[in-house]
Order: sequence, then C-alpha cells, then structure tokens
Amino acid sequence: MRTRDKILKGKVTSTSMDKTITVLVETKKAHPLYNKRIITTKKYKAHDEKNVANVGDIVTIIETKPYSKTKYFRLLEVKEKVQEV
Repeated sequence: MRTRDKILKGKVTSTSMDKTITVLVETKKAHPLYNKRIITTKKYKAHDEKNVANVGDIVTIIETKPYSKTKYFRLLEVKEKVQEV
C-alpha cells in the first residue's frame, strides 16, 4: 500500500458481477457560495477476488492498477457485515 493511493469507505450496492462489487461513496462538501453542507454520491466498481462482500456491507476500497476500463479500485476490507434475517 502506497501513501498516495485513495482509500474510500462506502456501501455495497451490487454484487451481480463476478469478482466485482459496486460501492456507493458519499462525500460531504461545502457549497461554494452558501457554505451549506452538500452530500455528493459516486459509485465505484471494485475488484473483490474472493466474492466476500454482500449487498449492504460497509467496505473500504483502495485505488490500484486498472483491472478493466472502469474498475480501478480493489476491496481492502469489509468493515461491517449486513445482518442476515
């Protein structure tokens, strides 16, 4: 792990692809004029080698070499597992 790599935390929204998860990351930033907090969301595709993440899990992803055209993050760890009912 290099220090310049981005580390993001988000919620898994899709696991339908093999070895790939879609992670929704929310960031808060101030509006440039009104200084009100705005929540922006972005979805990232991340490489999940062992298919351990499920929909609803809170995960940490890290920037890495491109695995495909749109996949340039990999799963670092699963922070919080979703409760199975």
